[in-house]
Amino acid sequence: MERLFITGSGTDVGKTFVSAILTEALQADYWKPVQAGLEPTTDAATVRGLVQNPVSRFWPERHRLQLPASPHAAAAAEQLTLRSEDFQLPVTDNHLLVEGAGGLLVPLAPGFLIADLIGQFGLDVVVVSRNYLGSINHTLLTLEALQTRGLRVRGLVFNGEPTLATEDFIQQHTGVPVMPRVLPEPHVSAEVVSRYAAEFRAWFSSF
Repeated sequence: MERLFITGSGTDVGKTFVSAILTEALQADYWKPVQAGLEPTTDAATVRGLVQNPVSRFWPERHRLQLPASPHAAAAAEQLTLRSEDFQLPVTDNHLLVEGAGGLLVPLAPGFLIADLIGQFGLDVVVVSRNYLGSINHTLLTLEALQTRGLRVRGLVFNGEPTLATEDFIQQHTGVPVMPRVLPEPHVSAEVVSRYAAEFRAWFSSF
């Protein structure tokens, strides 16, 4: 049974798109523990709109925060402090996808990071990386931090136009499994997600 936490090398690297693909590929349940920013829509609503299978269940966020900011700042704006004991994994017999907020070391509260939440849950991690100036450094730092914390990387997804020199270096340096590529899409739809889901489903079957 796959139980995966989706994080990224940074913000806006495509975690939600990849989460939708993986949810569809595995017909998994989906959960976003913390949503910071509710307009124009939420990540859970986006994923729900892109997933077509009848099996996936979409669990409600534990915290829905108005301010589109780091979760610790969005919570503070509402006089809240997020605590580790706030969060318990949904109880399900299905595959489970958990989508994080921002990158691995984004703070949920003082002394409590996204990485700590992953460790608390004991989930394998999928890292999404988009190519931009500095992405090698950000991706390697993310993977090294996961390794240092003893967290298992299930796979790495490169999102965007192929940049083979960058991707080959990251793969050779880290040795992490590389999942199917996600290309830039002019329009993201359920049909596009379904097409990618078939590729990812085959990848999971081979590993």
